[in-house]
Parts: sequence; structure tokens; C-alpha cells
Amino acid sequence: MASVFSHAVAALGIGACFYRPRTPKRVWVIGALCAVIPDLDVIGFGFGVHYGDFWGHRGFTHSLLFAALLASVVALLAFRQAVPGFSGFSLWTYFFLAIASHGLLDAMTDGGLGVAFFSPFNNTRYFLPWRPIRVSPIGVSRFFTDRGLEVVKSELFWIWLPAALLVASGWLIRRRSAPSA
Repeated sequence: MASVFSHAVAALGIGACFYRPRTPKRVWVIGALCAVIPDLDVIGFGFGVHYGDFWGHRGFTHSLLFAALLASVVALLAFRQAVPGFSGFSLWTYFFLAIASHGLLDAMTDGGLGVAFFSPFNNTRYFLPWRPIRVSPIGVSRFFTDRGLEVVKSELFWIWLPAALLVASGWLIRRRSAPSA
């Protein structure tokens, strides 16, 4: 898996494509939190759930259906009133992409069992053919090691840099398309 921090950064990068000047900050905070939620499946290890099980790590909570369901729940419950500059569909799309990015990033790592993108219909685990991201260790204490440093370097290059480029591109596009004062 990519680290919790990088999943949140990816969601913020995606958010740059949806940015509107009056958008409440809570949209971006909730999007970042939603991008991290699929990794709550690691709680199952403590209850005897095996990695490759339906509810195991990178199982159903990393699927596209889970992303669609969670995006729907968040959009309906957290944003009952209109969000300035957003249609209900664009808000849902942002949350869906933020959540779905989690599985995509995990499928780009060099470890684990793959991601069950199509669960519950097909529980086969998949990796992308291109896997440049170092897999993050599970657990905080293991993260602060030499291996953790390698993960950070990998994520800075393959996740943070592209997210920063998305943010900068969005800003430049908005700036160029803004009417002159």
C-alpha cells in the first residue's frame, strides 16, 4: 500500500481538478479522509481476517463498488445542502475518484497481493503492469526505518510530485481563463 499521507495528497491533487473559489475547505478535508478509509481494512488482521479474504487488506474496501458506495454516502450525508460551484454529480465524482485512487495507487506498489478492484463480483487481486511505488509497511513503528525512508522517497516522486503538478496545472488553467480585471 501507499502510505496514508500519500493517499490524502493524491485526493487533494484530484481536488485541484474540481476546485471552485467558494468551495468550503471541508470538501477537500473530507475528500482526503475518504481516500484513506479503504485502509481501515487492516483492522481485520486483529480479528483473524486473512490478507486475501473478501474483507482482508486490499479486498472489498479497495474496490470500485466500495468507492461508489462511500462517495454516495458522503455526498448525501455530509453535503445535504448545495456546495457553491458544485453539482451533486461533480461532488460525487470528486469523492469517487479520491476513494478509487486508493486502489489504483496500491496496485502500483511493489508488494502485497494486489487489489480486488471488481469485488464483490470478482475477488481476483490485480496489480498494474507498472509498479514503481515502494510498498509502505503496515504499522507506524515500521514506517520510521530505512525501508520507510525508501517508501517516502518513492512516494514523493510518484505521488506527491504528480499531485503538485495537478494543483499547479489547475491553478494555471483557472488563472488563464479568468476574466481580466
